[in-house]
Amino acid sequence: MIPDDMVGGASPARAADLEASSEALSTFQKRVNALLADFEASAGNPTKVGAQTISASSLNSGSSSAFPEAHGLYAQYNRVHERLTSLSKLLNLQIEAIGIAVQGAQRGFGNLEEEQRRRFWQIQVEIREGQDADRRTSDVKAGDF
Repeated sequence: MIPDDMVGGASPARAADLEASSEALSTFQKRVNALLADFEASAGNPTKVGAQTISASSLNSGSSSAFPEAHGLYAQYNRVHERLTSLSKLLNLQIEAIGIAVQGAQRGFGNLEEEQRRRFWQIQVEIREGQDADRRTSDVKAGDF
């Protein structure tokens, strides 16, 4: 059962607990921006992860009949690599969206620049599409085994 003070919205006491000071939001925003900068400079950056590929010939002499397990290893490596690249991109987008959301919480979403609002919704679409693609890929590849 829902407590009486929660029917019709948050109680004044709970609403006060949810209020965030401008200073707290600024501090959080700085931390999110620092995380995004660190992530973009790290080996987990989507571009850097995407660039770490291997060729099929690096696992065998070019003949899959000589070492068929090498083909399976290469296929599995590519699956994992694609997934890591996708997850890295989604993480990067989510951190960027959090930064915009913090600014919106601080100033009001309607007070953000049009470009920031547009970017926020564009990120939401990209995240949803990426997650949908990952689900489809996972479903198809799960059937491969």
